[in-house]
Amino acid sequence: MSGGGSARAGHEGTPERGGLRTAFGGLTTRGRSFLAAGMAAAVCSFLLGQADLLRVGLLLAALPLVCVLALHRTRYRVAGSRTLSPARVPAAAESRVRLVIENVSRLPTGVLMLQDRVPYVLGPRPRFVLDRVEAGGRREVSYRVRSDLRGRYPLGPLQLRLSDPFGMCELTRSFSTADTLTVVPRTEPLPPVRLGGGTPGYGDGRHRSPALAGEDDVIPRGYRHGDDLRRVHWRSTARYGELMVRREEQPQKARCTVLLDTRATAHQGAGPDSAFEWAVTAAASVAVHLLQRGVSVRLLTDTGASVPGPDGTGGTESADAAGLLLDTLAVLEHSEDAGLSAAYDALRGGNEGLMVAFFGDLDDEQAAVAGRIRQRCGAAVAFVLDGDSWLPGPGGIRFSAGQVPVDERVLMLRKAGWTALPVTSGTTLPALWRCAADHAGAGPDRPAQSGATAGGRA
Repeated sequence: MSGGGSARAGHEGTPERGGLRTAFGGLTTRGRSFLAAGMAAAVCSFLLGQADLLRVGLLLAALPLVCVLALHRTRYRVAGSRTLSPARVPAAAESRVRLVIENVSRLPTGVLMLQDRVPYVLGPRPRFVLDRVEAGGRREVSYRVRSDLRGRYPLGPLQLRLSDPFGMCELTRSFSTADTLTVVPRTEPLPPVRLGGGTPGYGDGRHRSPALAGEDDVIPRGYRHGDDLRRVHWRSTARYGELMVRREEQPQKARCTVLLDTRATAHQGAGPDSAFEWAVTAAASVAVHLLQRGVSVRLLTDTGASVPGPDGTGGTESADAAGLLLDTLAVLEHSEDAGLSAAYDALRGGNEGLMVAFFGDLDDEQAAVAGRIRQRCGAAVAFVLDGDSWLPGPGGIRFSAGQVPVDERVLMLRKAGWTALPVTSGTTLPALWRCAADHAGAGPDRPAQSGATAGGRA
């Protein structure tokens, strides 16, 4: 899922042509030198009275001008397409970009130079030199792109550089379309453990909800278009005077909310090795792991934004839901919110099943809000990041002014009912995941382990 994404092709069409002034602006150093030498020779011919020198000067000046006019009137009809395979890749993985150039005119082309625009984080700008392309011919070239930073990066537009045989002039013509490469967070495989014991939001819940197939219910409902006529409840039909059918049930799908703290004040540092990027990667791994187990997963941030939205859109299949969540996490940035109140307001709808939260720095007020969030879910697991351990310094420890140590944050959350674990730099998510299951199964009275032991610190 994380490395998925089907290949995409973007048809570039015919490159745009510039005006005559643009064509003269494409004179190379050689062309400008010839033009200057010709003008100097013409001036010297008048001063010295040498007619032969004038003819030489006119020849030198006319050559680059003729090349500019000929290249400007060149009507190459070239079509191009770009294919990304895959179009969605995890961070630090490569994607292959294939360019196809077709000469759709009746005349052969000269030497063509291709250049594709790519952001600097994806690598150097690719350039290719194509020899003469015959009428109706095609050429294929490819290159690879790679990024350690998640995000969406534009590829293109493709640029086509034309030059004359003498090297006097070069014109650049750009295609009009571009494609997008999505770099999603990496995901780690997690052990198949059970969190929260027999909570209804995770595992094999036995709660049932109305659907179109399953066991009978004693309460009928009104007939809907497409209902099987064999399910008509005739006694209720005669009683209510309208066609009624027997309600049917199916097992309710387990639910999980992944809460990600994106506050800029809660995370220190930046870059692919920062604490915030670890939290984004961990949230993606947990979401994909639970989706593969058939759990309905919702991503919630401290701003109150959730994916899928309140209407539940986002795909019913596990692959569709995972793709939507990963695409959202690919462009997730720090928020300017100061607290978690917006996330608590988004959870006022009732029991949220399992809650898996990734918190940064929490003060007393935000720990109290997290305690109220705990009351809105069946089981709650919190991973509290120690941002100081990710900062450079002696031993990786550098407390900020007014910051609550990670052990106190974990203790506050455990008192509120969370299964809380500290996370330091170098910890592995699979070990934390298994340790969280051990803590949840043992109950809140189990003594806490140290951060290095609980997290499997390297």
